[in-house]
Amino acid sequence: MAPQAPVPASPQPVQPAKAVAPRPVVRPVAVSDDVTGVPCPACGTPNPPDRRFCRRCATPLTPTTVPAPLPWWRTVWPLRRRTRAGSGRMVRFLVVLAVVLALCAGGFLLLPAGRHLIEDTRDKLGKAKEVTATRVEASAEVPGHPVGDSTDGLSNRYWGAPGPGASVTYTFAKPFRLVAVIVTNGASSSPEDYAKQARALQIDMEVTARDGRKVHKKLALSDKPGPQTFPTGISDVATVRLTLDAPAGSAPERHIALAEVEFFQRS
Repeated sequence: MAPQAPVPASPQPVQPAKAVAPRPVVRPVAVSDDVTGVPCPACGTPNPPDRRFCRRCATPLTPTTVPAPLPWWRTVWPLRRRTRAGSGRMVRFLVVLAVVLALCAGGFLLLPAGRHLIEDTRDKLGKAKEVTATRVEASAEVPGHPVGDSTDGLSNRYWGAPGPGASVTYTFAKPFRLVAVIVTNGASSSPEDYAKQARALQIDMEVTARDGRKVHKKLALSDKPGPQTFPTGISDVATVRLTLDAPAGSAPERHIALAEVEFFQRS
């Protein structure tokens, strides 16, 4: 009995094949050497004058143009602006130098004013405390009313000066910042006793600092009893001299009375 042929298997489904694009074929381009022109800086191939890129290697043929220098006025300000080809370097340097010198000079000139403003602010924000003079000397005094009565803390006793032009000098143990002076004018703070003697309506105050610097102020007093406050704001005070002037209520039998003088420093 002859063997039977095998039955072929039924075909199975398959996925469709993915199309593949044909690879490009690069053909060398023949370059004619008959062209005359500027040679390529990369490969040396001559190129026509109207070409911007090399016909062989595509190197740019147009040379980089150097921009013209900026005018000096465009290099002065703003200062961070870049200059081109050294344009305006010296001018800008001189301008910067002049600005720096002007700022230094202005700071030096304004330093005293700025320092005074800072000290004045500290005077207003800080607290003041009384400071007592270690020595008190008068150019003249009437009997029974010594100059020490002007700093004894009592307003019913006074320093009696024989007339205008008399002065008293207060010396302190160490320099301090004088922020205010309180003057109690007349013979007493009591209205009944105030007008019994003459009183100065102007006091010339001369303050001597530790380094010998002198500051002059005129204190205009009101003709009324009680303390009167005068802000000062003077640093490094060593001595204070008060000269009485412009008396009120003068009479042959009267003298000028100054009840109390108080000095305050910044605490």
